[in-house]
Formats: sequence, C-alpha cells, structure tokens
Amino acid sequence: MSDTAASANLRIADGSGKWVLAATVAGSASAFLLATVVNVALPAIGSELGAGIAGRQWIVIGYLLTLSAAILVGGSLGDRLGRRRVYIVGLVWFAAASVLCAIAPTLPLLIAARVAQGIGGALLTPGSLAILQSSFAPADRARAIGAWSALGSIAQLIGPVLGGVVVDTAGWRTVFLLPLPLCAFVIWAALAHVPETRDDTVSGRLDIPGAGLSMIALAGVTYAVIEAPNRGLTDPLLLVTVAAGITAAIAFVVVEEREANPMLPPSIFASRQFTWANALCFVVYAALGGVSFLLVQHLQIVLGYSGTQAGAAFVPVSLIMFALSERSGALAQRIGPRRPLTAAAIVLTIAMLLLGMIDQGDAYLTSVFPAAVVFGLGLAGLVAPVTATTLAAADQRHSGVASGVNNAVSRVAQLLATAALPVVAGLTSDSGDISPAVFSAGFTRAMFITAALTAVGVVIAWTRISDDVLADDTPAVDVPPDRDAERQPREPLDKWCCGLESAPERVHAGHPRHRDA
Repeated sequence: MSDTAASANLRIADGSGKWVLAATVAGSASAFLLATVVNVALPAIGSELGAGIAGRQWIVIGYLLTLSAAILVGGSLGDRLGRRRVYIVGLVWFAAASVLCAIAPTLPLLIAARVAQGIGGALLTPGSLAILQSSFAPADRARAIGAWSALGSIAQLIGPVLGGVVVDTAGWRTVFLLPLPLCAFVIWAALAHVPETRDDTVSGRLDIPGAGLSMIALAGVTYAVIEAPNRGLTDPLLLVTVAAGITAAIAFVVVEEREANPMLPPSIFASRQFTWANALCFVVYAALGGVSFLLVQHLQIVLGYSGTQAGAAFVPVSLIMFALSERSGALAQRIGPRRPLTAAAIVLTIAMLLLGMIDQGDAYLTSVFPAAVVFGLGLAGLVAPVTATTLAAADQRHSGVASGVNNAVSRVAQLLATAALPVVAGLTSDSGDISPAVFSAGFTRAMFITAALTAVGVVIAWTRISDDVLADDTPAVDVPPDRDAERQPREPLDKWCCGLESAPERVHAGHPRHRDA
C-alpha cells in the first residue's frame, strides 16, 4: 500500500485500526520496557562488573548513541522500503542484541552489545509512530498517538517493578530477556494485520555519509564530556576526540545541505512549528533523560531501597500516564496544543524541584510519592501533545523522516543529558560503590538543572507553539479540493477517551499547519 489518502483511513473504532495500534504499542513497549529495567539494574551491574558512574553512563549511552545516530536512517528506510518491513527487521535485531546483552561477560562487551541494540532500536522506534501517522485517518491521529502513549505506559508501569523483582531474584542478566515475548508477538501481529505504507516519491541512495558523520560527532562529544573529569582537559586523546566530534558535526551540516537525498532534509525545518516543537522536545527530554538515569540509583544508593522497591516507587507515574495520556492528546487537538504543553511544562518544572528535595531518611508517602504524582501529571500532559504536534507540522509523505527527527531529537537530548548532567552535578566517581552523601548532593544539583531545562520548555511552548498545527485535515469527500469551505465546529475529542464513538468526518477548509513554512 502506498502512502496515499486511501491508505491513511483507518479508524480506532475499527478492528483493523485496533490491531495496528496494538502492534505499534507493543513494539514500542519492548524498547520502553528494557529502558526502565536497565535503569533499575544499573547498581547491580555496577557491583558485579565494577562499573562506576562513567561505566554506568556508557551502559545507557552505548544504546542511545547508535539509536540517536541511526534513527533518521531508520525513518528514511521505512519511507523507502516500507514502514512495516523495517519495523519488523528492527524488532528481530533488537531481540537478538538483547540476548547478547544478557550473556555479556564483561563491561566492555555489555556496552558493545548495547551499541548493537541501539541499531535495532533505530529501525524499530520511528516505525511505530510513522505507521500510526500514515495509517490512521487525520481525525484519529492525535487520539491514536495519545492511546499509543497511554498504552505504552503499561510497559513503564510494569517495567520498574518487574525489573526490580528480576534483579533481586534472578539477577540483572535476566532483565535483558524480558522484551523477547513482546517482540515475538509484534512480529506476528505486524505480518498479519499492519498495512504496508511507504513514500513512493523517494528515490536515490541512502545518506550513509550523513549517518556516519552524525555518529562520529555524537561519540566524540559524548566521550569528551564523560572522560574529561578523569583524564583532564589537556589529555591528548580527549583533545583528539573533541576535535573529531566538532569537525564531524560541521561536516554533517555541509553534507546534508549538498546531499541529494539527505537523512535530515533541511527543508523539513522550513516549518517553524516543526522546528520549535522539536526544540521543546529537546529541552524537556534532556531533563527527563537526567531523571531517568539518576533517580532509581538515588533511591537505591541514598534511600536504601531494594531493586523492587525502587522500581515500585514510581508506579504512580505510569498509572497517571495510562489514565491521562489519551485525554491530553484529545484535549490538545480540541483546543490547540499551546496551553496544554505550557501547563505540562510548568508542572514538570515543579516536579523536578520536588525530586531534588528527596534526601536520606525521607519517608515515601511524604517525599517520594508527592513528587511522583506531580511528575506523572506533567509527563502525561506533555508526551502525546508534543509528539502529535511535531508529526502534524511535517508533510504526511515525510512521516517516517519526521518521526525519525522527533525520536532523534529526544534521544540525542537524553544522551547528552546522561553524559553531561552527572559531570556538571559533581557525580564522577570511578568506583562501583558510591557514597550516599556524595550521590545525594549531586542528585539535588542535577534535579535543579533539569528544572531549569523544563522552565525553558515553558517559554518555548507559550511563545512559539501555534494552536492551529493540530487542526484536522481530513479531506472533504463531497467538496472539490479548491472550494473555500468554511470549517465546521469539531466534536469534543475528549469523548473519545470515555469509550464513545469517534467523531464523524467533517467538511472543512485546507489545513493551516504549513502556513509558516
């Protein structure tokens, strides 16, 4: 099936639409699940393999590095070869690399397996959103993305608890095997029920030089940030990697401007809404990346939680995400995304400050639980609207690239935050055992930095995001394309979240989302 108006007509209420949603949700959940359980397992991995803060950073960054560098290629491959096909290949690759992680005998081999796992994630991650964007009718897209976010939070709900139990009972290696059943189900469901879509206008070779340069740039800068405290700013190897990273970044910009088929088409940023939505993603996901890496370790190292307790501590976040994400996506489409995104960023800023106040000896109900609730409210209000806004601001035929850009921006932000935040906060221990007092002080500084990042997100959301970017662009069946019909009022989209029938097709004028392009 080509990426035409005829192929983008699935409705969530239909059986075929539900299968597509299930396949994309479960596939993304396999990656989400592993991300949450790996964070829970970091202290145990550090103890067994002798990994200090830097080693633990590389366990996370090894995956994020290849994921960030190759995710645009993954989105482009989906547009060219078929989004379902590339999605399935990514699932198989991800599952195989997970097994390699589980059997890795040393820290360097574990990091290498995580690097390989990132390639599978780069093929898998953009495919789920691109399939939703290209398969569902415009009136159902924001709702589908909201449902994807809400249902995907089940993995975030189960992951920390399950990961903690597995780490405490079967050991950290078993956590890498947890996504395998999900991967098997999704491969079957995708083959049986997901329609194939692609961009038939794409031609030419893949942008391999761009992918290589982006990986060198990210690796050089990341290595320098992590190793600078240990090696010193005058270390020859450090200087070489910094120079290589900066040179590769400059070369990447030049290559993408001259490349006939760039993996990051400069023209996609002609839409100011797309650019600003991705800027919002960057600052917010940088903050979230810092929280993800440090919080579970803080609960174990400073508050003395077991893996199971640390995993269960933030179950409220996932419950709130599950309950409210679809509603937030529907609300953003009904009233526009500017106000919901601004409010969500404000709530996240408050949550970061509350997290920074959690200290040794604090009780769960009076310290951790309130921070978790506020954090969950902010996250639920932000993820679906910002994702829907970013994808809606790009041309539908570039949905794979747009999804890849959005995912790359968020992953690069998480990568840089994971690399830089511990260093800036003073967490540079090279030992597998870290002092609770030292970690606590560094964690507090790190959370205040993340609060500053989300505060920048507040400014971007309020001043730069337009409400009309999520306007419904369902084509009018009985009105010629050039007729200047007046837009009819929309049904309240929050009805969808209560299990009622989806809003009917509406006759309206052309979509305004590219008017600033």
